[in-house]
Amino acid sequence: MIEYEEGDYLGESSEELKRVDHLIFVSLKYTRTVDVLKNILTRLINSFDCIINGALHDALETKRITEMPPAPIKKCKILKELDPGKYDELIDFYLLLRKINRAEYDRINEFRRHVALIAHTEDEGNVEVSIDVVTEYYRKANKILELLTKK
Repeated sequence: MIEYEEGDYLGESSEELKRVDHLIFVSLKYTRTVDVLKNILTRLINSFDCIINGALHDALETKRITEMPPAPIKKCKILKELDPGKYDELIDFYLLLRKINRAEYDRINEFRRHVALIAHTEDEGNVEVSIDVVTEYYRKANKILELLTKK
C-alpha cells in the first residue's frame, strides 16, 4: 500500500492525469488503437484510486474510520458516508469508468481517426469510447481534481 502524506494523494492523482494527457495528445495521435484507449481509462481510474485511498488514509489518521476496506466499492461507500456531497461526482464517475474498463468490448475503426471501443455493460448498455469521449473524460477528471484542491 502506498503511504501518503497529508494531501500528497492529490499530487499523485495529478501525475496520473499528466500521463493521461500525454496518451491523449501524443500517443493517440500516432497510434490510434483501442489498447491506447484502454490504457487511458486505466490511468483515469488510477488517478481516482489515488484520491479515494488518500482521503480514506486521512480519515484513518484522524480516527474517523477504524480500518481501510480492501474493496473499491466499499471504499466508495465509506467515503460517501464520511463526506456527503464532497466526493459524489468523483465516485459516480469512477464507478462508471470501472464498469466500462471491466466490460467485454469490441474494437472499431482501429488505426483511423474514429477509433472506438464499444463496451458492453449491463447497467449502461453499449458505451462507445472514442478519442473525443476520452478527451472529455480527461477534462472532467481535471475539473474534479481542481474542485477538490480548492476545498
